[in-house]
Amino acid sequence: MVKKKPNDHGTGIPLHEVEALARVLLPEIQKFFESEEGQREFRKWKEEQQVKAAQ
Repeated sequence: MVKKKPNDHGTGIPLHEVEALARVLLPEIQKFFESEEGQREFRKWKEEQQVKAAQ
């Protein structure tokens, strides 16, 4: 049986490196979006998206 190579989506970055980076970044990203500043930024982004969609 042939073992399938994980798809790196053309980045050349090994999967274990991507996973290690995700383990570090994800908790920080979650904390930001749970904060007041993150909520403000998300609302602003959402409004901008609605304006673009209406054009």
